[in-house]
Amino acid sequence: MLYPLLIKPLLFSFSPEKAHKLAIDAARLGLAMPLLGSLMKDNYGRFSKDDIHTIMGLSFKNRVGLAAGFDKDGKYLDVMQCMGFGHIEVGTVTPKPQKGNPQPRLFRLPQDEALINRMGFNNDGVRALVRRLEHMEERDFILGGNIGKNKDTSNIEAVKDYLSNLKQLHHLVDYFVVNISSPNTPGLRDLQEKEPLRKLLSELQSANHGFLQHKPILLKIAPDLNDQQLADIAEIVNETRLNGVIATNTTVDRSRLKTDPATLQEIGAGGLSGRPLRAESLQILKKTRSYLGSDKVIIGVGGILSAGDAAEKIESGADLVQIYTGFIYRGPGFVRQINKQLSRLKQTR
Repeated sequence: MLYPLLIKPLLFSFSPEKAHKLAIDAARLGLAMPLLGSLMKDNYGRFSKDDIHTIMGLSFKNRVGLAAGFDKDGKYLDVMQCMGFGHIEVGTVTPKPQKGNPQPRLFRLPQDEALINRMGFNNDGVRALVRRLEHMEERDFILGGNIGKNKDTSNIEAVKDYLSNLKQLHHLVDYFVVNISSPNTPGLRDLQEKEPLRKLLSELQSANHGFLQHKPILLKIAPDLNDQQLADIAEIVNETRLNGVIATNTTVDRSRLKTDPATLQEIGAGGLSGRPLRAESLQILKKTRSYLGSDKVIIGVGGILSAGDAAEKIESGADLVQIYTGFIYRGPGFVRQINKQLSRLKQTR
């Protein structure tokens, strides 16, 4: 009850990016205090052995993950692993550092329990992430690496950026996610078209199989795809023997919003996440499962603002779920709430 009554109103009084840093700093300070740190770990980090799931050959301590974007540079893993996540995805990371789009670039829509972001792959670059991960102490969660291209890299040359990221991170992450679906890098979504996608994924798989230990690779897809685009993507995922997909990224559709149109006009462009994305993302998940069949992995993300929303993703064909916006609106106890619901779901089957 502390989060919705006290902490959330305080954080929401600051700009979203400022609040993000303040929340992490406060959590890190709390963890450094023996009594409070122990209490936080006990409250958020304990799960039953029944929650463990083996997927893609990896042992996930539970089905709830932190979506990419929250910790782009792997700076907060010491804090986030105490929140009880079964997996955490860092990135999106690019070969060269880039500042991203000018601020403000992250906006809350409280009436819709949503966010709009146009961050633009702001990150310190893959080399900085490699150094950070190499110095990380022992972890108890599955680590994913979400990879993208630099803004100034043309789509024709994009495969080189993705290959660079994959090769440098290969010994450090447990799985990869190919991000071609962010709406905030100009032209990036064009890589979802059939031939560019086939070329990109084929070359990534070829490089992946050049390592002694192959790493699972997933493709993150947009919620704004039509049926033909989705069918083409599923065909290529099967053809290139990817492990599966993450459904979905943010949407550019604003039709379901309650927020005043004048406010939206003032905010401008960006990808929408949160509650308004739930139905759209769920439909893409269901269609993707029907196209891919039962042997591919799907991670469901988008519009999870309740434990029931997460259970709905699992019941609709997702193997795992990820949260981001829901974590911001519901707080650190949300991970445990979802896992309790998923445990009950498992027991009724």
